[in-house]
Formats: sequence, C-alpha cells, structure tokens
Amino acid sequence: MERGAASSDIVTRFAPSPTGYLHIGGARTALFNYLFAHANGGKFLLRIEDTDKARSTDDAIAAILSGMRWLNLDWDGDPVYQSQRSDRHAEVAHALLERGAAYRCYATPEELTEMRETAKAEKRPIRYDGRWRERDPADAPEGAPFTIRLKAPQTGETTIDDLVQGTVTVPNAELDDFILLRSDGSPTYMLAVVVDDHDMGVTHLIRGDDHLNNAFRQRVIIEAMGWPMPQWAHVPLIHGSDGAKLSKRHGALGVEAYRDLGILPEALENYLLRLGWGHGDEDIVDRARALELFSLKGVGRNPARFDTKKLENLNAHYIRQADDERLAKLVEPTICAELGRDLDDPSRELLLRTMPELKPRAKNINELADGALFLFRTRPLNLDEKASAVLEKEGGELLGKARSTLAQADEWAVEPLGNLLRELAEAEGVGLGKIAQPMRAALTGRTQSPGVFEMLELLGREESLARIDDRLS
Repeated sequence: MERGAASSDIVTRFAPSPTGYLHIGGARTALFNYLFAHANGGKFLLRIEDTDKARSTDDAIAAILSGMRWLNLDWDGDPVYQSQRSDRHAEVAHALLERGAAYRCYATPEELTEMRETAKAEKRPIRYDGRWRERDPADAPEGAPFTIRLKAPQTGETTIDDLVQGTVTVPNAELDDFILLRSDGSPTYMLAVVVDDHDMGVTHLIRGDDHLNNAFRQRVIIEAMGWPMPQWAHVPLIHGSDGAKLSKRHGALGVEAYRDLGILPEALENYLLRLGWGHGDEDIVDRARALELFSLKGVGRNPARFDTKKLENLNAHYIRQADDERLAKLVEPTICAELGRDLDDPSRELLLRTMPELKPRAKNINELADGALFLFRTRPLNLDEKASAVLEKEGGELLGKARSTLAQADEWAVEPLGNLLRELAEAEGVGLGKIAQPMRAALTGRTQSPGVFEMLELLGREESLARIDDRLS
C-alpha cells in the first residue's frame, strides 16, 4: 500500500539490536520507515530488540536513542523493549503448539551436532531433519528438556509480494522446522519479531534485504496464528565505494561519529535518503520535500554505494544554508576546547559575525571551527610552516609597507581597506596577492583563511596592526 486508502492506518517500525552504535545502514532503515509512515499520515514506532543479554548494553541503547534524536527521527509513543515481552512470546509458542502448527523437539545437543556433521560431510544444507515432527512426546525420557519448533510446510512454494523486490518465491523444501522456544523457555528472534510486530500493529515491514529469507519463515508463523499479513519491503544494503559490503574501512561509522566529524544532521539525512532512493535528478532533498515525495517505488533493487566525498559536498551545501547563530553555537565548544578557555560575550559576538565569511569555505563543522580559531589566539601567533615561509621571503618588506598604509586608514571597514591595499599593490607594481599573502600569514598564522579585507575588519584596527607588528619586530 502506498499513498491512498486507509493510509492513516499505516504503522512502521525500526527495531535495532543494542549491541553497538546506530550504524549508517540502520539509520537509513529508520529514515525510510519514518518517511513512509509520516508521508502517509501513519505512525512510526521504535522497538529495542535487547533479548541478547550477553551483548545488549545500556550504553548501546542510549547511543541508538541519541543518534535517532540527533537525526530528528522522533518515534511515536514509548520505545518497546523486546526483553520485557518474553512471557507473551512464550504464550504464542504454546498457542502454536496447541494448534498443531508446532511440536516439542527432544533432540539432544549430541544428536544435533551429529546431524550437522553428517550434513557437512554429505555437502547438504545444514537443516534440522524433523525427527520429532510426528513423533509422540511420550517417547522422550521423563523430564527431558525440549524445544518448541515450528512445523514448516514441506511441499509447494511460498511467495512474498515485496514492495521493493517484487514477487519472490522459494520452494518450501528450503524451509526448516526452526526453533520458536528454547529449552530454557526463552523465545528465539524469529518468534519474538513476529509477535511484537503483530502486537504493535505494524502494517509495513521496511528493512534490509538481508532479512528477506526470514520473511518466508515468519510468514508461516503469521498464517498459523491467523494474523493479518504485513506488507514487506526489503531494501538493498549499503556497499562501499568499491562495491564490497560496507565496513569500517569504507567509513562505516556510527551516526554520532559523523556528528563528531562535523556533519550536520540534515546533510546526513539527505545523503542517506539518496542512498538507494531517488526522485528524478533531485539531489538536495530536505525533510519537507522528502515527505512530499517519498514512496517505496523510488527505492532501487541494487545496493547503494557509500561515497564520503559526496557526503562532504552535501554537508558543505547545508553549512552554507545554515543559520549563522546555529553554526556559531555548534563551533563554540570546539574552539573553547582548543583554546582551553571559555569565550566571553564580545568573543561570541565576533564569532557570529565571522560565520558569513567562513562557511562558504567549510565542508564540515570542524573546519568551520578551525577557520575561526585565528580570531581568538593570543599574540604572538604561532606560524605554521607555510606562513613562516611566506614571511621569510619578500613578503616581509611588503608587509611593512602594508602596515604603514593601513595605519592611515580613516575608516576600518572592508571597502576602504581594500581600496588602500589595491592602491599600494598598484604603486609597488605587484599583484594584490603579493600583499595579501604575507598579511594573511601575519593575521592568522596560516596561508589559508577568509578574505584579508574581511579579516582586518573582523579583528579591528588595534588587533590587526598589533599582529602585523609582531611579524615586523
């Protein structure tokens, strides 16, 4: 179902396992679910699949929630914690048992090991052989532990009509009688997911296509319980730029790591949206536009390739569009950490006034902060290697002449200061860059910075001349 009838009944969910950070693939899955639900007036729910107690941690849960909030992917209602629903999962397993759709399996660990080894030796798929499928439980030793297994269909075919992959069919012979309830009474992932999705009223399952095989098995549980069948949409995974499965070597970091790298949330959202989804040739798609356009019909069937440079370019666009006050607040903590002190109110005002000059040159927030540091460094500035080289050559003499010219300025503003320095360059028979470069080195300690005239105005007469004097003494 896409936009249209009963759209307000649409419910999607994002169900991460809290065994680590919110990774890029998970964030894109959450985004697609969010957009599909809200574009159709439905609900977007969050479930934390924390049944793996050995690997699930509170820190990972906090990181996932924090990452989603940073991306402004707010969910409806409270998060559902799967670990708190084990009694309900067991209830459904026993209901399946009573319906004859499941059975008790008393196979011992030794028998299961032998079964696997035999399958390996005969080069067959490793699959439970159904030895307790039709056997009377009374044959088992009294008090023997047992699992509850689903009685999967053995003949015919099962078909999934997927909203992304199309119609996919598998022979039922490939399905196995998988475990629903372990011998200790704990539910397996396959059972818990189906029960939770049903109880949460999920109508559309939008997830990675690595779950496509699970859909055929989960469908058997749904049919056996007589529950409404959700619609499936299995989205291709994200690959690296080389076409291999995305890994840390490709930059597969957690969402919050991209925040720390200076990526704006709206830039990451736009980039993730365009990884595997498209509408014409639109590359810049903000949240409002995405809600207008998003449809599962726009999701491709081929894996998307993650490209860090494209993300940086997109981020640069959003930085240029961002509010100056917001950017100043974002860069202030980095500047303070670098300086080892807090900024006072006049310094904050200066930082704000600098944003229009800095943001056209920055690809990320860290570059923006780095570009603003020169404003707050204490004199005398430390020069980097390139800046020292500029001042050691002919730049020193021209810097002295520029200092004398600037001292005569009646008005300390971009236009009059620029006119004075252009006149000096003409009089000296050199290009303006020959004067601007040593000045840039003296004012910032570097050879890359905003325009020299703008820097002079931002720093003010007294500070500008003092920094130049430090290099002439």
